[in-house]
Amino acid sequence: LIGVYTNRHGERWELQLKGSGRTPYSRNGDGRAVLRSSVREFLCSEAMHYLGIPTSRAASLVISDDDVWRDQFYNGNIKKERGAIVLRLAKSWFRIGSLEILAHSGELDLQRRLLDFIIQEHFPSIAMNDSNRYLEFFSTVVSETANLIALWMSVGFAHGVCNTDNFSLLSITIDYGPFGFMDSYDPDFVPNTSDDEGRYKIGNQANVGLFNLSKLLQALKPLLDPRQKQLASQILEGYGERYYTRFTELFKTKLGLLGEKEDDNYLIAFLLKVSLLC
Repeated sequence: LIGVYTNRHGERWELQLKGSGRTPYSRNGDGRAVLRSSVREFLCSEAMHYLGIPTSRAASLVISDDDVWRDQFYNGNIKKERGAIVLRLAKSWFRIGSLEILAHSGELDLQRRLLDFIIQEHFPSIAMNDSNRYLEFFSTVVSETANLIALWMSVGFAHGVCNTDNFSLLSITIDYGPFGFMDSYDPDFVPNTSDDEGRYKIGNQANVGLFNLSKLLQALKPLLDPRQKQLASQILEGYGERYYTRFTELFKTKLGLLGEKEDDNYLIAFLLKVSLLC
């Protein structure tokens, strides 16, 4: 993260470099990115924006003089590739993992300060003096995450690595790695060649979203009182209905279905099944 930029429209953007080298958080990685993946992130994040799907965006791409060694297909065949750096933008780069790691390490005061900062900066509808502000925050993230994944499904987008570090607290699409778009409908479609078990297959994205939100709730629980914990659990239980409702709305729009009819959901399921058989 290299800074915050406010444009002439008053929009605040956090600027981040991908592929610029090691940072204190690189662990054992080299912090580099190759040209092919950088071009893919640049193009796809812009495409997703113009498809109307919440996403980070790309501002520039610079080719690096550094040689980067990568095993593209995870088959032991390591090759030298051209490096690149993408300057990407988002309203915020905070993820579910940003809160999860603080809760795991018991840094509750820091977690509370960070959460208050995120709410104040990015959730203007939530009053900072509201004792239920963390509950309201969780409810918003649950609803918007369901909306985001339904939007992914509506265009056949598979993220590829849907862990808590890749799920934005602002419910935008971030960290374009081994993503892919389905050429034809296949719920078992996996764009990540290292995902041998199909954990992040496209048909499992909604379930993975629920799993990540449960991890967020677990991280928030030390900051909630017993009543709030119970209400938060009920909010999480409503995730499936929220996702299914939004998914249905999007597919009815694609099919040009008007009004509400009992057979609409059957028709959507039938057409998806037909496309799978084709």
